[in-house]
Order: sequence, then structure tokens, then C-alpha cells
Amino acid sequence: MGRKIVIAITGASGSIYAKLLLQQLSQMQNQVAEVAVVMSDNARTVWQYELGDDTYNQLPFKFYAKSDFMAPFASGSARFDTMVVVPCSMGTMGRIAAGTSDDLITRAADVILKERRKLILVARDTPFNLIHIRNMATVTEAGGIICPAIPSFYSLPKTIEELAMTVVNRVISLMGLENDSYEWGGEG
Repeated sequence: MGRKIVIAITGASGSIYAKLLLQQLSQMQNQVAEVAVVMSDNARTVWQYELGDDTYNQLPFKFYAKSDFMAPFASGSARFDTMVVVPCSMGTMGRIAAGTSDDLITRAADVILKERRKLILVARDTPFNLIHIRNMATVTEAGGIICPAIPSFYSLPKTIEELAMTVVNRVISLMGLENDSYEWGGEG
């Protein structure tokens, strides 16, 4: 049986990471049973500004309003096993670290952590101040994974999409999904 995954998209710069991740997940039906998506209002604005489109509307996943506390993944009994916040703003990370469940994104993250499931925060803002670093430590100590959106260059990417995919492929690997991507020292 495939994984049940929540993808949360915040208003941090880096919509390309969310778009590429969702596109990859849409092609992984053999590993993924369900993908639920929640976007902040700012995420929609930033997506349209950075990518020049609203293609999130065309993805084959169910979208939930950030105020929809009746969404299945707002409860541990729905058994969603993985949540990725991509890109993750420092404000969202701070609310997750503080346990402040003031919207569906932070509530779902709180549920994932309390159920000891996999939470991955793709932090996009830089540089980090001490508050950010302490919030990262708190989330890590609670069982979350901080995966900054720092691309790699080993695969010699030639386009912005290829460069962004180095981060997305790392996230997919952290999710525990099999993905045919470049690995240092490997053939791919």
C-alpha cells in the first residue's frame, strides 16, 4: 500500500520546488496512495508571481483550505504518514516549533509530529538568524527533518528546473520513496 502524503505550500519564495515535487508525486502512483495539498493565500500569490501561472489548479490532488480543520490529515486517525512543507517560510517553521496550530498547515504538522510520523520542512529563507536556528533545532528534536532548499551541482544541471530538481529529488528520498535521480558515486 502506498504512502499518504500531505504537501503544504507556504508563501516563501521557491514555488518551483512545490510544483516539481507535486509533478513528481503525480507520476508515482505505485508508491503513493493519496496526496493532499494545502496552500496558504501567500503561496498562491507567490506561485503566480514566480511561475507566471496557476498550474496548481491542474494537478490531480485534492486541495484543502488553510482554515479547513475538518480535513482528514488534521487528525492522527487519518494515518497520513508523511508531510512536506515546501517551501517552508520561517514564520511557518516558528509556529510549528512553538506548537501553534492556528491553521491547517500548522495543525497537520503538529499531528504528524505527535504521531511520530515524518515531517520534512524545506526551508527557503536565508540567511538564518538565531531564532530560525533555534526553531530548526526544536523541530529536529521533536522528530522533524529540516531540508533547506540548497541545490547541488554534482549532476551538472543546465536549467533552473534541473537545479531545483536536485532539492526535490532529495526531498523524495527523505520521504522514503524510490526515485530515479542522480546520486553521487552512482550511475544515475
